[in-house]
Amino acid sequence: MKGKQQADSRAIILIYSPDQPGLVSAITDFIHVNGGNIINLEQHVDKQENAFFMRIEWDLENFLIPKDKIGEYFQTLYAKKYDMTFRLYFNDYKPKMALFVSKMSHCLFDILARYTAGEWNVEIPLIISNHEDLRWVADKFGIEYHVIKITKDNKDEMESLQMNLLEEKEIDFIVLARYMQILTDKFIERYPNKVINIHHSFLPAFIGAKPYHAAYERGVKIIGATSHYVTTELDAGPIIEQDITRITHRDTVQDLVRKGQDLEKIVLSRAIDCHINRRVLVYKNKTILFS
Repeated sequence: MKGKQQADSRAIILIYSPDQPGLVSAITDFIHVNGGNIINLEQHVDKQENAFFMRIEWDLENFLIPKDKIGEYFQTLYAKKYDMTFRLYFNDYKPKMALFVSKMSHCLFDILARYTAGEWNVEIPLIISNHEDLRWVADKFGIEYHVIKITKDNKDEMESLQMNLLEEKEIDFIVLARYMQILTDKFIERYPNKVINIHHSFLPAFIGAKPYHAAYERGVKIIGATSHYVTTELDAGPIIEQDITRITHRDTVQDLVRKGQDLEKIVLSRAIDCHINRRVLVYKNKTILFS
């Protein structure tokens, strides 16, 4: 141990509240008077909503308040006074991420490559699928792989098995890496803003099993991908990340699929990175994305 807290230990608070004078001063004063050193601060005011948003990160090395008391102190002295909603995180906690997959492997491989390369401060205790097809990938990376086959007749029972596994492994958030099943409201409500999905941006114009084929038939000029938090309204949750690429008449269906899958894996990994690094603040059905 060095100083009051462990060296290199940092805290992050994500905050939103009604906008009012003195918010920045109050929050920074809380850190300053308790011996903290601010490393990063970003704020935003939505004039239409009259809402204030902030992400602030500070060094805990000489901070006077113990880590397990910071949230309590902040709630009592500041959050109540200014009607703040906040989430407190610490950089030395490694969140646990579960992956849900079906048969397509492009997003899974991209995530596992970044994970293996040490790009993210995260653990992946297990992969859950409704098919055996990608077990060999999990085996290659040394990760538990559980097949839970879901039908319209056993969905509630199988989701209960999934949730039991997630609880057993103390999972913090879930990534649907091209998982071709719709989650029930019960599942989603258990993990609010903790289930990240990826899909092509053709929805709802090009729905169905072959959206790229439908897009090709229409002669689209742009294709894209969207990553968002899952809510009970299908594909309508808060958007975390999006991107596009241009298409020409020279592109075949196979070109569209290849370009689309490249976008999907990149956009999904960007969204995961934002979530892991506590840069996403959800407000109503939209996100504030801090840099």
